[in-house]
Amino acid sequence: MTDYPPKLLETIEDFSFITTRQERQEYLIQLADQFSDVKVPLSIATQPYDEAHRVPACESDAFVWWQENDDGTLNYYFDVLNPQGLSAMAMAFILGEACNGADVEQVAALSSDIVFEFFGKTISMGKGQGLMGIVNMVAAAARQKLG
Repeated sequence: MTDYPPKLLETIEDFSFITTRQERQEYLIQLADQFSDVKVPLSIATQPYDEAHRVPACESDAFVWWQENDDGTLNYYFDVLNPQGLSAMAMAFILGEACNGADVEQVAALSSDIVFEFFGKTISMGKGQGLMGIVNMVAAAARQKLG
């Protein structure tokens, strides 16, 4: 995990101080409220979206795109079509903030297990699979970039 982007490690550390389920939920809702910061701009994609960008197994109909920066890093963009998909929005925000412009090798090393750092071990299987799918798509884009 120490090979993860520094901003992601900071966010994981922030979550380590959360002691109750209620606090975790409130913090995740706050993050989901910032989803517009990482939402895909019209210059990248418009609806209906290309299915190649759909996150497999995500009940909230999440999508992920990436674009290379001049320095070889990637920026990630997301959309979540289900307006009730707060968990997917929070995960997208966390990943966008932490991985945009980050070292590609660090992003490629992401494990989907980081979902448990944010949502806890008691997350439902369906929700967990969708959130892991978002992480996996971000990491796969970085691995593809590395060739």
